[in-house]
Amino acid sequence: MLRRKARRVQGAEESAGGALDDPLDAAQERRVRAVLALGGVPQTDLPDGVQQVRLRLLERAASGAEAPRDVSAWAAVVASNLAMDWHRARRRQERIGERLASLRPPEHTADDSGEETKVLSLAVAQGLDELPDAQRQILVLRFYADLPVRGIAEELGIPEGTVKSRLHSAVRALRTRLHEDEVV
Repeated sequence: MLRRKARRVQGAEESAGGALDDPLDAAQERRVRAVLALGGVPQTDLPDGVQQVRLRLLERAASGAEAPRDVSAWAAVVASNLAMDWHRARRRQERIGERLASLRPPEHTADDSGEETKVLSLAVAQGLDELPDAQRQILVLRFYADLPVRGIAEELGIPEGTVKSRLHSAVRALRTRLHEDEVV
């Protein structure tokens, strides 16, 4: 069914000059929205979730994978997984915020810390932009995505020693940059 729909979409695209059929019908879209909403995804993020389900359905059709027997059920499972991913990402962001807050020296007053945190955040972001891609990638994966050295090595397909070396060089370069700018 999905392959037939993909062929129909491709045929419609060729005949209509680029217009595509929606891989989800209205009932399936309502079901996906309901699963996302029940999964705790905020109303503002529901359209993005529905688009992700559409995208995965189209990717599946384009890859030539066997079509799911029940597209509606398949879309609901994908929506449920997206809701879990949304919660994981939110928790990850909260942990990053907590970690950054714990790095702030305690002697700052509430009035000072907001401005200094903004300056520090901007300086770190600028310092990250100036690092070579490999070093920036390692720093982001280690400190922002909270991956261990072994996990980074596996994800990037490089030895752990290389990860440690790049991480050390990146931290040293970023620290030097922040001292040069007299941020820390």
